[in-house]
Amino acid sequence: MPGDDFVLTPWDSSGTIDYDRLSEMFGVKLIGDELRQRLVGLAGEDHYMVSRGVFFSHRDMNMILDSQENGRGFYMYTGRGPSGGTHIGHLVPWVFAKWLQDRFSTTIYFQLTDDEKFYAKQDLSLEKTTELAQDNALDFAALGFDPAKTHILIDTRDIQTLYPIAAKVAKRITFSTTKAAFGFGDSTNIGMIFYTALQSAPCFLEEKPVLIPLGVDQDPHFRLTRDVAPLLKHPKPALIHNMMMPGLQGPGGKMSASDMNSTVYTTDTASQVRKKINNYAYSGGQDTIEQHRRLGGNPDVDVSFQYLRMFFEPDDAHLESIRDDYTSGKMLTGELKQILIEKASSYLEEHQGRRHEVDLQEFLFDWDEYRDKMRR
Repeated sequence: MPGDDFVLTPWDSSGTIDYDRLSEMFGVKLIGDELRQRLVGLAGEDHYMVSRGVFFSHRDMNMILDSQENGRGFYMYTGRGPSGGTHIGHLVPWVFAKWLQDRFSTTIYFQLTDDEKFYAKQDLSLEKTTELAQDNALDFAALGFDPAKTHILIDTRDIQTLYPIAAKVAKRITFSTTKAAFGFGDSTNIGMIFYTALQSAPCFLEEKPVLIPLGVDQDPHFRLTRDVAPLLKHPKPALIHNMMMPGLQGPGGKMSASDMNSTVYTTDTASQVRKKINNYAYSGGQDTIEQHRRLGGNPDVDVSFQYLRMFFEPDDAHLESIRDDYTSGKMLTGELKQILIEKASSYLEEHQGRRHEVDLQEFLFDWDEYRDKMRR
């Protein structure tokens, strides 16, 4: 959806995103202190991504907390469009979902939309997107989700489960509605036009309310799903949105899996991380050391600091110490970059070790198990 000076859609991002304006344009509610304290009370602890406003808005999150309080509970759903390697920005909603699963012992479905990326990307074959789906699934599973409560769905693999639900959704969404939501035209292929129905399907896999942690760029898909849900006699899916991880090169777009110089991938080596951050990470520092010592840096635009704030540094006290030192000029940009390099390299080394050990078969959706569960 365009603003006066930024664009954010499920497929495109440009300009510096004004999240207050975006929340008004999308019609979502900002996460206030009351809602955050309700979540803390039920979870037994806070999460730094919520307290710092990385997760900043929602749709019907109170309904999810009500359902948890009254004993009905909820399940979760999130996903990934496999167009390339997994990057740090993709991990943000998944890490938060892992925390929710740990705190509430809830089931999660993870949908890999290999079909949608085939429709959307002219340079990708269906075989390639399906291969990427398997690779991306390793990154999700490596975060430590409970295999007994985690089900990875790949659209082309699990279509027998998804299609009957998608058909019911598709019958209730008109072309004019999708055209208005996404700007589709006469040249849009019919796969893209149908796709929202298939992405909606995991919202109706269980009778419980569903919560979807996701980047705010994906919200338009689920506005349509929420309109359809009451017609299918289901509660509207609830959403909790995270801000977009900026690309390394700074204001003007989100991290993109297709731009290697703007992106830190989960498979990057320590030397690649060091090179990317040193060469490309946008600085909030001054032009010279003398000016920086006198005037200090701006952590609010500095990409290295933002990566620490949004993902790599969960310790609030340590983060504030870094902010104070950088703002005062005590810490130089190169020193701030070095902190991020060390944090990111350590995190990715551990992640890659877990990724190597994942048995993906433990997580892949089991149709027979699901069918038996629904019969019970």
